[in-house]
Amino acid sequence: MELKPGMSALVTGGASGIGKALCIAFAQKGLFVTVVDFSEQNGREVTSLVQKENRKFHGDLGVPSAIFVKCDVSIEGDLAAAFAKHVDTYGGLDICINCAGIANKTLVYDDISDGTRTWRHAINVNFVAVIDGTRIASQIMRSQKKPGVIINIGSAAGLYPMFADPIYTGTKGGVVMFTRSLAPLKRHGVRVNVLCPEFVQTNMAEQINQKIVHATGGFLKMEEVVNGAFELIKDESKAGACLWITKRRGMEYWPSAEEQRKYLLNYTKSKRTVTKNVFPSIRTPEFYEKIVVHTLSHNFRNATRLDRVRLRLPIEPQSALVKIIYAGVNASDVNFSSGRYFSGSAKETAARLPFDAGFEAVGIVASVGDAVSHVKVGSPVALMTFGSYAEFTMVPAKHLLPVPRPDPEVVAMLTSGLTASISLEKAGQMTSGQVVLVTAAAGGTGQFAVQLAKLAGNKVVATCGGESKAAFLASLGVDRVINYQHEKIKDVLKKEFPKGVDIIYESVGGDMFDLCLNALAVHGRLIVIGMISQYQGEEGWKPKNYTGLCEKILAKSQTVAGFFLVQHAHMWQDHLDKLFELYASGKLKVSLDPKKFLGVASAVDAVEYLHSGKSVGKVVVCIDPAYSQTLAKL
Repeated sequence: MELKPGMSALVTGGASGIGKALCIAFAQKGLFVTVVDFSEQNGREVTSLVQKENRKFHGDLGVPSAIFVKCDVSIEGDLAAAFAKHVDTYGGLDICINCAGIANKTLVYDDISDGTRTWRHAINVNFVAVIDGTRIASQIMRSQKKPGVIINIGSAAGLYPMFADPIYTGTKGGVVMFTRSLAPLKRHGVRVNVLCPEFVQTNMAEQINQKIVHATGGFLKMEEVVNGAFELIKDESKAGACLWITKRRGMEYWPSAEEQRKYLLNYTKSKRTVTKNVFPSIRTPEFYEKIVVHTLSHNFRNATRLDRVRLRLPIEPQSALVKIIYAGVNASDVNFSSGRYFSGSAKETAARLPFDAGFEAVGIVASVGDAVSHVKVGSPVALMTFGSYAEFTMVPAKHLLPVPRPDPEVVAMLTSGLTASISLEKAGQMTSGQVVLVTAAAGGTGQFAVQLAKLAGNKVVATCGGESKAAFLASLGVDRVINYQHEKIKDVLKKEFPKGVDIIYESVGGDMFDLCLNALAVHGRLIVIGMISQYQGEEGWKPKNYTGLCEKILAKSQTVAGFFLVQHAHMWQDHLDKLFELYASGKLKVSLDPKKFLGVASAVDAVEYLHSGKSVGKVVVCIDPAYSQTLAKL
């Protein structure tokens, strides 16, 4: 998030120490600030300093540029009232800093009181109030439907024990783990992070044994802590992150990726590993059928034929035989049948003939070769290798992705879902609070792009042709559906989004690409995942010149990024896990086109249907209709 004048921040514990420094730093950026603290004298002094800093940005306004609210943060009602006062004054909340904290002077095991004024009070201020503050702030930010950042001030004492104050170190450890557990809030446009400085010269730090401070390199400068907070505010990729600041090592995120791998379990992946083999016996036939490309052509029907071939046994080492249940249909099937995806001359490509067609499928492992351990016979798997338009296929076992069920919804998550998920993250660098445009949005991959953009907290615009497609996109939560059969896309974008679109997910090409480029905002990113309008025709895929492309993107610091899923294979499993989680929790819908394609031979009809422009959702071929009827849905 970029800090801009006119934004607002609320800081608990804002009358001293780190809280005071952040209040003043925000004022120097032109932010309106609410100083929340128990000390009225100190609080009003800081408020006065903030107002003085703010005059150069706002002058004399109808509302004060800073207000003070006296508050005992351990009392939930008082804390809620402080947030309400801030929202009433400034109309919203952009940043919340939960900074209030106290030390416990008496060791808990020496405390003979009931702890009401000592260790219990410290727990309420240091930890319970952070939970309350985060809860209230996140609810405000979600209700206003625009990005927000919450930073909880932890401590290095929350990363390793501070023996002089077990209660303090325990509460700060709680703050760290509580905050890290809130990473999923990013889907709603709210980022929660925790800042853990080592020793900073504050009133509280003066109570610490100075030998310990010197052993760690001395006190941090307050500006280092402020810079750390600004780092967390600005970096959109760090939801749930813990930033550790020390005199010895500077700023670093904790734990390191290497350390995290030692203990962090991937729930969905481990869950799939122990999936019961519900299909233990699969008869392997002597012959099976598959779609094979025999002639290079963009006309898929002319390029392919249905072949009956003998099953080769035994299974090769490191390989597996998979019985295909469902195969996915993709616009780029026609590019593959024309040899577009092979490098080399036309003569070299022709020499590869014949080759198997189809990119993606789900099925059951029928047999495995020697030394294959991560999949077993009867395991449901997904694959994205050539040859999925077949009753059986032999693939290197390392390319198989374990899945919970071999259902058609899983097929949709493969090429279509993974393309949307990975490209928006990597090529689009999508965060929250942006305007995202998806072209051909009612298709197999468009349905994922609009939902993932929406879940990330963005305003989503989608194009389509036809009333049924428009209704489908509206059901997915799209903010603005542009049905080009009834209104001009160019006119809508120019009128309703005069500042341009931040991210465009583009798969049409041709004139649509030109239109999207002209609609791109300053610093905007245009992701090219395909160009379906150029794939077919008598001459096949005919490249187009985009005159003035360099000049346009240079003038507005824009990025045009190509995305090809094959080059991101190392990310497939992790993103597939995320899609499974969202689908299983009901946050992600997976739409399949209702038209049925049954049997291997129907793959040709399915490809032509997809290119007819009539499809809504993912087009899937059921390779074995009789077998699929025995399966229950996910």
